[in-house]
Amino acid sequence: MAESDTPTPRKLLPDEIHRAVKPGTALLRLQTTHSREGVLDGAWWPRSRHVTAELPALIEVLTAHLGPITRVGLDTAAWDDVPTRVVVDEWVVRLDSFPVGDDTALITRGDNDHFALLVVPPDTPPDAARDAMARAVDADNVTQAADILVAALPEPATGREESG
Repeated sequence: MAESDTPTPRKLLPDEIHRAVKPGTALLRLQTTHSREGVLDGAWWPRSRHVTAELPALIEVLTAHLGPITRVGLDTAAWDDVPTRVVVDEWVVRLDSFPVGDDTALITRGDNDHFALLVVPPDTPPDAARDAMARAVDADNVTQAADILVAALPEPATGREESG
């Protein structure tokens, strides 16, 4: 088999993106088609669990790419004190609280156009966060957000040496 016949491993994101991803980063897979097959449309890695400190910057970025954001649905278990709305650049965005524990933010543009973002917990190790975000933006992803986070996290140490 010729070297050119060898399939190259598929990279989800360019190496430069992986180096740039840090807390406060959002990665989006914005498609111009009406059909969005994947489970998630992107990922967000906030710096903290304070909604009013973190969400305005995300809304500004999303508004620049998607148009006016009207609602954001958040898992109440993942955030400290979720208000009913935030004001970003004199635009009121309603916040919906869901006690579902699904590690996502649901972004609504207009009346019914929804985008689902994986929300990476702020205390996630950088390599695990980058891996989870890369999986979330993969157009073929069919894995739920919580499962992506579990798969990305390193195995916890057991504290015991294995004897053999």
